[in-house]
Amino acid sequence: MTEVQTVFLVDDDQGMRDSLTLILELAGHRVRSFPTPADFLATFSPEERGCLVLDQRMPDMTGLDLQGELLERGALLPIIFLSAFGDVPTTVRAIQGGAIDFLEKPASTERLLQRIEDAFAEDRRRREEAATEHDIRERFRQLTPREHEVLTLTTRGLTNKDIARQLGISPRTVENHRARMMEKMRAGNLAELCRMSVVCQTLEPRSGA
Repeated sequence: MTEVQTVFLVDDDQGMRDSLTLILELAGHRVRSFPTPADFLATFSPEERGCLVLDQRMPDMTGLDLQGELLERGALLPIIFLSAFGDVPTTVRAIQGGAIDFLEKPASTERLLQRIEDAFAEDRRRREEAATEHDIRERFRQLTPREHEVLTLTTRGLTNKDIARQLGISPRTVENHRARMMEKMRAGNLAELCRMSVVCQTLEPRSGA
């Protein structure tokens, strides 16, 4: 069953919130609206799916401030800025921060609804990618320190003989470690292993033999 995605709406203008909520609900979307970023943050969970339609100029915390806070928390929620105050530097910062779009009020209903569908698709893509990366990291953590060394040297382009000389072990032993490492990582070839190793660059292998 597909999990329901929600349009989270943050805007300090109650009339705008009410109008957008009506439009989005008539289009079949589930909507949760908030008058301030603080109210949104008080109830939002990073596990929630959907997108955020966000005003920029609000008291206490701007839309860019909220975007930055969500990035700090590792939230995957795609953001659509919808604001009457969108200069070029602000728009650039929003897009560089991962926003889907920066729309100027009043945006057309058709454009907004299309961008929300795009944001929902991006939300699914981000979560699928995050799940895949989590799975790769879990496989990486199952490697022994020696298998980790073999992985690192293999992805640097060293041959089994080169790795054997560097580690002070036999090429046959390297072959055995490499076979187990490839099996644990579920890598079909070197190119796939290299892509996986990029995901695991900041991780340490588990301790043990």
